[in-house]
Parts: sequence; structure tokens; C-alpha cells
Amino acid sequence: MVLFPGGNYREKITIDMNELKNITDVTSETFNTQVVERSHNIPVLVDFWADWCGPCQMQMPMLKKLVEDYNGKFALAKVNTDEQRELARTFNIRSLPTMHLYRNGEIVEEILAAQTESDMRILLERHIERESDAIRQNAREVWQRGDSAQAFTLLHEARQLEPDNHKVTLDLIELSMKEGLLEQAEALLADLPYDIRNETEAVRLRSLLDFTRTAQTAAPLQALETTVGEQPDDLESRYQLASRYVLEDRLEDAMNAFMVILQQDRAFRDDAGRKGLLAVFELLGNEGELVNSYRRKLFNALH
Repeated sequence: MVLFPGGNYREKITIDMNELKNITDVTSETFNTQVVERSHNIPVLVDFWADWCGPCQMQMPMLKKLVEDYNGKFALAKVNTDEQRELARTFNIRSLPTMHLYRNGEIVEEILAAQTESDMRILLERHIERESDAIRQNAREVWQRGDSAQAFTLLHEARQLEPDNHKVTLDLIELSMKEGLLEQAEALLADLPYDIRNETEAVRLRSLLDFTRTAQTAAPLQALETTVGEQPDDLESRYQLASRYVLEDRLEDAMNAFMVILQQDRAFRDDAGRKGLLAVFELLGNEGELVNSYRRKLFNALH
């Protein structure tokens, strides 16, 4: 990371901004039109840079390549912070390169320091609309009406149309789990690229798959509650009950059950109490009052 506004890097990679209509130089006067308003149609990536910033110059060819590859699905707006000091102050730009991704008039991502091409692709994929996304939405609506067969057909069609839209595969994984096709869900998860498997949504689905696998062979929820009430030391039934709580979206009840397992036997199912808690934290996005509360309980239990 190069601190703003110091530095003495002078080598510059020149790119003709006119050769690509989706790469523009932006000023205070044009920012609202070129960035905020335009982001209601497509995502706009604002790149704050300067001539002296070596990483900025090194990153630019990669950003240009992404604009070309995505062929109009997002725009790149360049802000020279030496010339547009008012914009730099407005957005409190303290280091270069810094990038803001706008969608629907709002900043949806802030990126500090230079990024790899693969990381930028992952970030952009969260916000770029594709033809297959419309099919995904149709599939979700069809499934909610109870036609899972048609939903599967639509998602497979979307996957054939755009094999690199991994959101389609994630939808297939979720639908497969809800329909009890756990081996299919497992195979689809394993087929994802390594970096996608470590993204938040894939991690969430992995956790849900593990809980679904446990619940698939477990007794009904009410029967498990009765068993645990009568036999509080039956950790296997409590673990199955916690898994069912997760699938019922009763996450606080699930965390309480995992905490009891942790307190009673750290060795049970290879530390299943702690691992179960961490998995639920993932489902909750690792933030929020409930997560913080159980993090403290977990810390106290471990120490």
C-alpha cells in the first residue's frame, strides 16, 4: 500500500481512456453523472489513483483487462487524486490505491491496496448482473411455488448458459440440500473453484450441508426434545437436536445446545460443541449481538 499523498514513483503505464467507453476520467463536476447515476444501470468501480503511485500504475492494466472481459457489464471511473483533491477529501482517501464499487447509487464495496485479478473477479461477481441471473430468479420463484423439478431444469439451463456464474451452482447446492439430495450437493460444492469454496456463501452452505446430513437420520425435533429433557447426558441426541434447530432457523437454541455439549465433553464427536458454535457463527455472518454473546461464553468455557 502506498500512503497518500507521498511517494516518488515516476514510471507510468499510459492507457488511452478514449479507447474504452467504459473507462472514464472523473472530476468533481462529473462524479454524480458518471458514477452515482450510472451505477443504477451497471456497477461502477471508482479507482482513486495518482501518477506517483506505483501499485496504481501496476494495477491499471489488470483493471482494463477486466473491463474488456466483462464487455460493458461494469464501468471503471478513474479519479486522479492529485488533480481532484476535493473528491479525495470528500471520500477521506488516506492511501492509494483505494477503490469504491457503486451499485444503485451507493458504495457497496471498499477495496484498499492493490488486488489480484482473481480477487477482483470475485468481488465484481457479487454485483454484476448476468443473463443467467434472471433464470436464477425464475428458478427460485418456481421452487417457492412447489415445482422443484422445473427449478432444477432452469438452474441447469442457467449453468450451461454461463458456466462461470458460480451463483448458479450455489443455488443448485442449496436446492439439492432442501430436496434431500445431499450427495449431489456435496459433489457440486467440491466442484467449485478453491477461492469460491472459501467465500461466505459457500462456507454457509457447507455448514448447512453438515447439519442437514446429521438431521437426515435423526428423530423428529419434538422427539429429540423429549429425549434430551429426560436424558440430559445423551449428547448424541442433543447434537442431533442442535442440527435440527439450525435447519428450523432456531439458531440461539442451537447455540445453547452446542454450548452444553462443549461444557460436558470436549472430546464428543471431535469437539463437536465448539465446531457447531463456530458453524452457527458463520451462518450469522460472524457478527451481531447474539454472536458476540456466545463468543464470550465460548471464550469463558475454553479458558
